[in-house]
Amino acid sequence: MEFHVGRLIDHVHLRVADVERSKSFYRAALTALGREITHEGEGFFASDELFVDKADDYVTRVHLAFQADGPEMVARFHQAALAAGGTDNGAPGERPYHPGYYACFVIDPDGNNIEAVWHGPSTRSADSVVVTPTGGQV
Repeated sequence: MEFHVGRLIDHVHLRVADVERSKSFYRAALTALGREITHEGEGFFASDELFVDKADDYVTRVHLAFQADGPEMVARFHQAALAAGGTDNGAPGERPYHPGYYACFVIDPDGNNIEAVWHGPSTRSADSVVVTPTGGQV
């Protein structure tokens, strides 16, 4: 098993009412971003830093922004998320946050505000950092 990390957030944990409904939503939305569900099991699934499981008492309400590679990917995410049961919360377009900020917003099946954002042309030093556990207990 390996994990891809190296950005600001270690992980985001969403607690949802219906794991299968959320898995269907996130599978479609992540596929539009060129990502996939990387781990899944009884009552949970994950994609890199995102971990989602069944809420035992309450669902979370957060704002979560996924990175996109350009305006076309933002639009694909928006279309896929809506087709998978999301609710529009802001169509793809430029935002006033900074020059080049291009994003869309969708409410997921549990009320979380999910964004896909492209910050404009840039160069990354690496796509991600690969972390492989060495076998010791944490």
